[in-house]
Amino acid sequence: MSTLVLIGVGAFFIALAPLLKFWAAGKIIAAPANQFGITRLEAKGAQYFSKQDLKVLTADLDIIVTTRGDVKDATSERVVWDEATVVNDVTNKRPQIDLSDRRSAFDRYTGVGVNCCGVNVGKAPVTLEGQIYLFPFGVEKKTYKVFNSSAEKAFDARFVREDTVNGLPVYVFEQDAPPTKTQTLTAPASVLNMTVKGDVQVDRWYDGKTTFWVEPTTGAPVKQEQQRHEVLKTADGVERSPAFVATAKMTEATVADLVKTAEAGKSQVTLLRTVIPLVLLVVGVALVLAGVLLGRRPSSATTSS
Repeated sequence: MSTLVLIGVGAFFIALAPLLKFWAAGKIIAAPANQFGITRLEAKGAQYFSKQDLKVLTADLDIIVTTRGDVKDATSERVVWDEATVVNDVTNKRPQIDLSDRRSAFDRYTGVGVNCCGVNVGKAPVTLEGQIYLFPFGVEKKTYKVFNSSAEKAFDARFVREDTVNGLPVYVFEQDAPPTKTQTLTAPASVLNMTVKGDVQVDRWYDGKTTFWVEPTTGAPVKQEQQRHEVLKTADGVERSPAFVATAKMTEATVADLVKTAEAGKSQVTLLRTVIPLVLLVVGVALVLAGVLLGRRPSSATTSS
């Protein structure tokens, strides 16, 4: 290989290394358009207002969340995910005590919400803001806005500490959602222990705390806990009944699956942003030096003369 070829190839590798590390890797690593996943949470000793019984029941709940990517509405910059949640009452053997759905679009590189493609919560249009599903790649120890689908608003998620989940280093963020009115409906006054007759108008209020355990390299949450406090209040502001009060935690199996996926993603990011650029840099420098040394060697014609 000639001197110029060695120096040229080496210089190319040296130039390619930072390009891959600081630009190309960020364009290669992205949220998938064809996402499919099922996560399960459990809530022990939850309280919920049963429409069937017209009273508050206490039960252990099984919560199943299915997420599918809508490939046809995805682009090179965004992905669109549809989510369906089913809540089953395990204690009283009552399936599907609550069904909900949402449609979200977000930047596939930063995780920030994008308002397009018919995004909604429960089929009602919604304005997305903040992080949706994922934190950005390279999570920092700071506060992020994270969209809360129950309140249909984004609230601060504060970095609180470092931790490990199944041996995987993570950052822990906490989000407090203030009391927010989410629904207005009518209910028989008698089931709310009110002395008036007939139906009364009540508002459903939600507040809660969500804790996220996030793998910082990929921005992928690997564990989540939701403390939900939803009550029914009459127009005078008096709390009349619990609507849904529970602490829902991801199951161990779900956490194990998410940790496995995050570890694979972390390895890919490390390979693209660290290992390959370093190898390119080392090989590039070696080729340039080899070319320089080769160029300094006297030619055979000079030697013979």
